[in-house]
Amino acid sequence: MSNSLDELSIWLEKAKIQERIAQIARAEDRRDGALLAQCFMPESIIDMGVFSGRFSDYITWVVPGDPSLPVTQHTLGQTLVVLDSDSRARAETYVSSYHRVDTGTEHRDTAIGGRYLDVVEKIDGDWKVVKRTLLYDWFSDYGQAVDWSQGVMGLPFTAEHYVGRSEVDGDFSDQFFKG
Repeated sequence: MSNSLDELSIWLEKAKIQERIAQIARAEDRRDGALLAQCFMPESIIDMGVFSGRFSDYITWVVPGDPSLPVTQHTLGQTLVVLDSDSRARAETYVSSYHRVDTGTEHRDTAIGGRYLDVVEKIDGDWKVVKRTLLYDWFSDYGQAVDWSQGVMGLPFTAEHYVGRSEVDGDFSDQFFKG
């Protein structure tokens, strides 16, 4: 990498890249196309194993989302960022994802563990993903899902907003971040 950045600047750039990766996870779980579009270049290449193509095709696949996946949650682990230059970097981020799968006859709880390999570029001062590859490390099917929509562990919820929803403006956190 070029020595044009001091140690603090390097740390800040890496933090900006990690924030961008977190925004992608949030955008996918909330099926927020506008936020997702801020994170990728239009010509970006996405390779998820089960999908491979340009960002324009990916966004129509993710938003509004597969109706057989009514709830998803991506939990990010550590991110290793390598700055190749002042405007290009590579990042590996560990991810565990939960997916509630509607099979048509029942809901099943599944989880996947893997790693995102992202190539990011700084465009007009903003880091964006130009290539993303997902590596799968493990998969687990926990079986038939429990109906937790009315409460957990035998205790009822006191309001509807406690249940997470993978839909645009359907999750309580959407209102939370709007202030």
